[in-house]
Amino acid sequence: MNTVAIIQARMSSSRFPQKMLQDLGGRTPLDWVVRAANEIPGVNRVVLATSDDPSDKPILEHCKKHGIDSFAGDLNDVLARFYYAACEYEADVVLRLTGDCPFLDPDLCGILVYQLEKLKADYVSNVLVSTWPDGLDCEVMMFETLERAHKQAKAEYHREHVTQYIHHNRTQFKVFNHNAPLAGWQVERWTLDYPQDLEFLRAVAPHLPKDRAPRHLEILRILDANPAYRKLNSNIPRNEGLSQSKKKDAAQQVERTFDQSTALLARAEKTVPIGSQTFSKSRTQFSVGHAPLYVTHGVGGRTWDVDGNEYVDLVNALMPNILGYADPDVDFAIRQQLNKGITLSLATELEVELSEVLVDIVPCAESVRFGKNGGDATTGCIRVARAHTGRERVITSGYHGWHDWYIGATTLNKGVPKAVQELTHAVPYNNLQAVEDLLKKYPDEFACMILEPMNYVEPEKDYLANLKKLLHRHDVLLIFDEVVTGFRYAMGGAQEYFGVTPDIASFGKSMGNGMPISAVVGRRDVMKQIEEIFFSTTFGGETLSLAASLAVIAKMKSNRVIDKLWQTGGEIRARVNALIKKYDLGSVVDFKGKDSWYLIGVQAYQDEPVEVVKTFLLYELHQRGVLTNGSHNICYAHGPDDIQHVISAYDGALSRLRQELDRGRMASRMKAPIIEPLFKVR
Repeated sequence: MNTVAIIQARMSSSRFPQKMLQDLGGRTPLDWVVRAANEIPGVNRVVLATSDDPSDKPILEHCKKHGIDSFAGDLNDVLARFYYAACEYEADVVLRLTGDCPFLDPDLCGILVYQLEKLKADYVSNVLVSTWPDGLDCEVMMFETLERAHKQAKAEYHREHVTQYIHHNRTQFKVFNHNAPLAGWQVERWTLDYPQDLEFLRAVAPHLPKDRAPRHLEILRILDANPAYRKLNSNIPRNEGLSQSKKKDAAQQVERTFDQSTALLARAEKTVPIGSQTFSKSRTQFSVGHAPLYVTHGVGGRTWDVDGNEYVDLVNALMPNILGYADPDVDFAIRQQLNKGITLSLATELEVELSEVLVDIVPCAESVRFGKNGGDATTGCIRVARAHTGRERVITSGYHGWHDWYIGATTLNKGVPKAVQELTHAVPYNNLQAVEDLLKKYPDEFACMILEPMNYVEPEKDYLANLKKLLHRHDVLLIFDEVVTGFRYAMGGAQEYFGVTPDIASFGKSMGNGMPISAVVGRRDVMKQIEEIFFSTTFGGETLSLAASLAVIAKMKSNRVIDKLWQTGGEIRARVNALIKKYDLGSVVDFKGKDSWYLIGVQAYQDEPVEVVKTFLLYELHQRGVLTNGSHNICYAHGPDDIQHVISAYDGALSRLRQELDRGRMASRMKAPIIEPLFKVR
């Protein structure tokens, strides 16, 4: 196997021109990278790939002077440049390196080369998820992988950034990421993109070996001994070049295709009812053939579907990913616990530790019981309340899961015994009179009322406090379903935010940043019933989710995550509201709920039904790279680029909506099938 390391470099950087031939400890940054590349175990040849633009002639002259193999190709189509360089040097395996990584670690690169072979992979890197210091970037791929990307990639930023097409199309390529062994390294910046970076590199270089390439542990120890060095360039965002390319590409809207999603649905429905394990992620909520139905992966605030389309993700797995996909700190905690075991034969200290943390942050929490999903938690609340009061009837307001006691009182009650259905009574939110009427109609029969303390409707003044007083006068327990609001409104949930403490509460979704975990928390005297009722599951103490939840809470506290959720959601809301006003759509589209989580409100327009208007709006947003099922589920990873992408998408979508409403008879021109609501609970 001929393994060729190809180093990408040019002189015309917009942020730091001429950086490749600057002096760095007596040699150029290029020479640092070339030296490291030659030391990578398994590499047969090192080639510097620059452009044939006159501005890069000094690089070619430098290579000739120092005996470095070189290749000149297209300035902007860097993917083509890599491909033709690999062809010329007859590579079987290609390493993609960049000239802006002078402190490249050859041993780390060698591990990736070895992994590619042993995993029989198409592509292995340490950049799919940012866990290593910026400046240790290495990507290794089979030549056939590079060739396929070259022939198929169309987007401008796929061509400019070489491997992005491979990253996005996980159904085509067998891809692996090599993670750093410790958490927190992703904040280190050892790359060369700005003059401040060169200042940092020049500060570190005198401490490094003169006769060989440095290793990353050597650099970490130098920085630990000289912490002031880190401050020289710590204010610069990571991957800014890729960010700028995505912005430019997003402005060039191209109609997306969903052939792979549609084909996978046909395959799935042979074995999976409705093609998905979750109604809200299924074809019932998206237009088949005109929307993504299956995804391959997510990173940060974005996700990619099986057709390789990229989205700013405003679904976020129905809200569990409060920090974003592949959060390095949470994932590190999971990997560490994985080495100790997942589900063990007895309880672990993690159960105690997380319980103590929840008691500390949630106002009503004195005792805790864990489950795996929100339905576990809400059902646990109901059983505890019935056991404590000796009563059977339940009042509900909102959505509380799929179990018989709740779903039997909705239109999706098939399979639920009528006797069970008759014990649950739904009331409108903010309607104290409806609650009082039920309490009078069935005196001493209600165990509890469970409600979402807020969904998209603001509680009226003192509604929650007065509801608690009313229920307690009738010895009825108040339960807050905080599966959604928990960790979004405040660390202690909506009960902390509104200053009203329930007797019991259910938490879930955001607790584990995607790991399956939920909790019932409440008064000790009420929760004591768990000793006598049966709320017990094999996986209640599963350790990966517990470790993830502890990491989530720790990060939310230290990084003021909730403040950022409100800020990001508020900015998107304000800017889209301005667009709604611009296109005179205030009577058709609005937002309902708090800034950290809100729904897209859509109304009928003249003869256009609400389902037609909503389907059209979602279709246009999907085509513009925003994944939503009708809500804005904000995560911590959503940054300025994501915000701007969402705004640009809304600008185009609302403009099209205005045009179509003015033409009339939208349904006759709809490309996408109309989405009918599953059932209405909020």
